[in-house]
Amino acid sequence: MLGEYRIEGSGAAEIAASVERAVGSGELEPGQLLPPMRELAARLGVNPNTVAAAYRTLRERGVIETAGRRGSRIRSKPATTGRDHIRVEVPDGVRNLADGNPDRALLPGLAEAFAVAVEGSDRKPVMYGEAAVEPELVRLARAELDADSVPDGPVVVTSGSLDAIERVLVTHLKPGDAVAVEDPGWGSLLDLVPALGLRVVAIRVDDEGPEPADVRRALDAGTRALIVTSRAQNPTGAAVTATRARALRSVLEKYPQTLLIEDDHGHRIVDLPLHPLAGTTHHWALVRSVAKAYGPDLRLAVLTGDPVTVDRVHGRQRLGPGWVSHLLQRAVVHLWANGAVDVPAVAASYERRRDALIGALEERGVAAQGRSGLNVWIPVPDETGAVARLLHAGWAVAPGARFRMSAPPGLRITVSTLTPGDIEPLADAVASAVAQAPARHYV
Repeated sequence: MLGEYRIEGSGAAEIAASVERAVGSGELEPGQLLPPMRELAARLGVNPNTVAAAYRTLRERGVIETAGRRGSRIRSKPATTGRDHIRVEVPDGVRNLADGNPDRALLPGLAEAFAVAVEGSDRKPVMYGEAAVEPELVRLARAELDADSVPDGPVVVTSGSLDAIERVLVTHLKPGDAVAVEDPGWGSLLDLVPALGLRVVAIRVDDEGPEPADVRRALDAGTRALIVTSRAQNPTGAAVTATRARALRSVLEKYPQTLLIEDDHGHRIVDLPLHPLAGTTHHWALVRSVAKAYGPDLRLAVLTGDPVTVDRVHGRQRLGPGWVSHLLQRAVVHLWANGAVDVPAVAASYERRRDALIGALEERGVAAQGRSGLNVWIPVPDETGAVARLLHAGWAVAPGARFRMSAPPGLRITVSTLTPGDIEPLADAVASAVAQAPARHYV
């Protein structure tokens, strides 16, 4: 049935993770049957309900499918989660406010930066065995981190924020460990954590960041890691304030073994100050991506942290991709060193659009939030109906289901392409869509 592969684990999360690892490595192939639940429970010495819970998790993630008496088998196209499929298809003639992209007009030109990088590579090609990170990139990154009061630590480069977060998580955690994440929060992160065999613990978030009481409850219950978005939180626009940072540090000081990860992807598109939590616990990491300020195709993020964490990330990276292309690194150095992005102007542009939309909605009796970044979050009683009505009115917005677990429903509107003339018609359409929604109660 499974050939030589033996499923392992004493809990549902561990059993599910064992199957997912085997699918990812190719040891379990599409179409292979899994053992009947009672048979596997007897083999592992666990309750059949534990195996049933593991199989249910695997079905929800799209890894296996069940066909009644014919049993459960690996799907022909296994996927870890279905969250990415919760999206709106945007027909011709409909404005796309659902994609989360930055304003193309605010992105700098890249031709000169890459020409400089290529010229340097032609003079001296990067060869195997050389340093993984450009020294000038480290210098520039470290200077900005120092200015933001981020504790001193080594610097590595990864292929974007999600790559960095994944590498940090796997260096410290094992399948079944719990990770506290913001709810609502970044959909890709909500996919990544269970895909690694880790358990997601939802933490409520308001305009000032994660709620300290929720963080305390999660850590009291044994949660091993906490992921915090410093600024431009997706989808709510939250940004950690000085007051909230003090409250969170006070909580974390009582749990020094917690793995703390801070995602500052809003760097260079937000002019709100950074209030880092880094250094409060033994193991921590802070990551800054260039995607929002310079373009999503620049797959590069700078990661700093405590020496053990950064060394583990660097060591594991060496055994995989080896390093992030020095052409990319040198291009980013050129962009940073030459001030290719006017940060105050970019931040002000996004702020004007968010504030205009939030103000127009408030005039129509619709509450919304968006303290920083590219998006506005609108709580609604029925997001499916509201999305459909807005689509019919010519506006495509992102359904909140992509970004939430236990949080109430909502809509995410990306403001990047909004013009002053869009604000009033869009606010009218949102108000109408929300007003038509039936009242629902969520607990």
